Amino acid sequence: MQLLKDALPSVTRVAVFWDAISADQWRETERTAPGVGLRLQGLELRNPPYHLADAFRTAARGRAEAVLVLMSPIFFPQRAQVAELGLKSQLPTICGLSQYAHAGALMSYGVNLDDMFRQVALYIDKILKGAKPAELPVEQPTKFELLINLKTAKPSA
Repeated sequence: MQLLKDALPSVTRVAVFWDAISADQWRETERTAPGVGLRLQGLELRNPPYHLADAFRTAARGRAEAVLVLMSPIFFPQRAQVAELGLKSQLPTICGLSQYAHAGALMSYGVNLDDMFRQVALYIDKILKGAKPAELPVEQPTKFELLINLKTAKPSA
């Protein structure tokens, strides 16, 4: 939430797209938003594939000034549509994975998936060499990345 506010200091109202998978993220986002001066318009999406055009229209009608898409594997295949609709509706769109920014969203901040996949490969290698999965330590991601799509950020003339 702080990165969103730092990137878009004049924004006060943010639509947040979430689903059953990202409900815990939604609760945390609700908890932290007031501390950075943001009011949220929570939009729970149901029944995949999600009707993102409807969600963006609802966000615009609710006077959202930006959209935050929480992390869910259901949203991910629709990342190009998320980016396109954000541009079309003129709502800066912020997401949790770099692939969204590569698709055209304004900004992303989250774990580096390539690094996480490498870590999975190391675990699989250990298991194949005889390690017991229950005895392997649980690891948290250590690499995060912030991407800003400069083409999207550039004001249109």
